[in-house]
Amino acid sequence: MSNDLMQRRRSLLGPNVSTFYDDPVHIVRGEGVWLWDKDGRKYLDCYNNVPHVGHCNPRMVDAICAQARTLNTHTRYLHEGILDYVERLTGTFDDPLDTAILTCTGSEANDIALRMAEGMTGKRGIIATDATYHGNTTLVSHLSRNNVPEVGFGLGEYLRHVEAPDSYRIDDPKGERFAAHVQAAVDDLEASGIGFAALIVCPLFLNEGFPMQDEGWLKPAAEVVRKAGGLLICDEVQSGFGRSGSHFWAYQKQGVTPDIVCLGKPMGNGHPVAGVVTTSAIMERFRTAFRYFNTFGGNPVSCAAAMAVLDELEDRDLQAHAAKMGRLAFERLSALAEKYEVIGDVRQAGMVFGCEYVLDRETKTPAGDYADRIINAMRQRGIILSKLGRHKNTLKIRPPMPFAEEHLDLLIETLDAAMAETPVAA
Repeated sequence: MSNDLMQRRRSLLGPNVSTFYDDPVHIVRGEGVWLWDKDGRKYLDCYNNVPHVGHCNPRMVDAICAQARTLNTHTRYLHEGILDYVERLTGTFDDPLDTAILTCTGSEANDIALRMAEGMTGKRGIIATDATYHGNTTLVSHLSRNNVPEVGFGLGEYLRHVEAPDSYRIDDPKGERFAAHVQAAVDDLEASGIGFAALIVCPLFLNEGFPMQDEGWLKPAAEVVRKAGGLLICDEVQSGFGRSGSHFWAYQKQGVTPDIVCLGKPMGNGHPVAGVVTTSAIMERFRTAFRYFNTFGGNPVSCAAAMAVLDELEDRDLQAHAAKMGRLAFERLSALAEKYEVIGDVRQAGMVFGCEYVLDRETKTPAGDYADRIINAMRQRGIILSKLGRHKNTLKIRPPMPFAEEHLDLLIETLDAAMAETPVAA
């Protein structure tokens, strides 16, 4: 990476903008699961869920170009595109989730969801996990404990954080421990006078490290929420659109039907479209309580892009493909775990898979520094991935949905080589 380019980036975009790697990648082109840098080097993308159906997917490009040549405007004018899309989208959800608001980003979607919860309950208390991330608006940025804003509007008093699930370290096979923590947070919010409005979770708990959970794990927590008169919000920005393999929406794997579902990044394959799906009753209350309008949310070009994503998922049966690849990845990573003791745990949820690095399998001491060195070693070998989890020691492998067996072979072979050459102790 050119030092001049990095300096220009800092000057124009400001300091501390993430670049992922010690040696940042200068990407200029993409196709399918592949990326190319300015020097023509090819990288296997094992990280990006934004190009859900592949970088520069031809169907996506054609749909965007065709609509852009015809019309693009805001939603104060009548247009069939947004209605056709929302009708098809909500058809993939369980009753009574039958209405939607389209936005530009997942952050906006989550912000609206929290406002919906306030509108329905008359209360403002929100519960999230202590290792999550839900976006960048003033409100939702406070949901993250990993990057708490240094300044703000004093919104922290309205939030409570509960222990994130961890199937490797915490014995909670049925979700009862998690539900008890949610109940304690509900009680605290009610006692404070703020009151309890909603619990927001990613149904796969992806930022938390995507713990392995039996179907229905979230049911006890959902029952706590309902009994308390609050709303359950599922943030499917990462987990939705068939990525879990077992279900089109990850909340279905959890055996619950949320009150609100938030969508984002993969919805338009990188085109800026996101959304909130909810019930007619919640939508009516929100539309009455708040004057909300989004100039670009649900514009014709975005809806054309989003519709093309659904077409690709259906025509190529990518949900079933995700299930198959998840099983294969788990097998291959488990074989590596037999070879390297630094791998403490292997887990997968469809087209999300990875392993947790530990210094000692008995103590389960996180090997975060080792994870960093592996990620950078893989980047140097042409594989792009990242890490997550409370301890930042779990490889986050979340490729575009067309990721196939030959790509998995390359990933595992390269990871094996990188681990063989990277000492556990720095």
